[in-house]
Amino acid sequence: MKYAFYVPNFGYCGDAATLADLAALSEDSGWDGFFIWDHVQFPGMEPAVDTWVALAAIALSTEKIKIGPWVTPLPRRDVVNLARQSVSIDRLSGGRLVMGIGLGAQSLPEWSAFGHEEDAKTRGAMLDEGLEVLDALWSGKPVNHQGTYYKCVTDGFAKPVQQPRFPVWIAGEWPGTKPFRRAAKWDGAATMSKTAMEGGVLTQDDVVDLKKFIRSEGNSNPNFEIATHGDSTGPDDNARAAELAAAGLTWWIEVGSTFSQTLDQVKERIRQGPPRV
Repeated sequence: MKYAFYVPNFGYCGDAATLADLAALSEDSGWDGFFIWDHVQFPGMEPAVDTWVALAAIALSTEKIKIGPWVTPLPRRDVVNLARQSVSIDRLSGGRLVMGIGLGAQSLPEWSAFGHEEDAKTRGAMLDEGLEVLDALWSGKPVNHQGTYYKCVTDGFAKPVQQPRFPVWIAGEWPGTKPFRRAAKWDGAATMSKTAMEGGVLTQDDVVDLKKFIRSEGNSNPNFEIATHGDSTGPDDNARAAELAAAGLTWWIEVGSTFSQTLDQVKERIRQGPPRV
């Protein structure tokens, strides 16, 4: 199992230089990845930094670890700009981008406050069509897409370093199934429990059942990634990490919180390194 550190892009982490420093510290401390949230604004938590500006700084401050947004809400993004930004970061980092994509949190005011689509069903349709457009743009080939939500006509973009493209992990709450039907078409699942907001975490049985579901949807990729996030600082967490790894979890994403930790506490947790199995 691999381990990444994961922080917001707001509050004391709402600064590209701070995030770049935390990413470099993560690399030096033995983590395998460094991922950041993707929000335009979080209530009461200014400043916030643009995720892709921050990822550029992170790419230049690290050499080995995987980096990326976990996750970017595609229906809130301009799909062509997102394609250009993601390819640019993959090229800048030498092929280290992991792309987390999802619908975004319905409860936050980013949708209504800034005029973005609020209806979840419509956002789901936008996500599916947007993924189709992104995949075409990432191929580097000419694109002529005339869809319901997106129009895109181009002779082709520069290709990412990773081929045929960088990994795409689709976000969802298990045991919901619709997001994971979508994920089965891609490279991984950025997974949380439906009760995560109340402190719930994925169990061994959840991971086993999710793997079975992905296979039932026709994905036989032995390298399909299943990632989840949480806090591994408890006394039994090394044992829990081992159990989840045995069940098939491939990435543990450790959360650094601007809500309950100071910046110094986050740095200290990073220095401690991951709970290796």
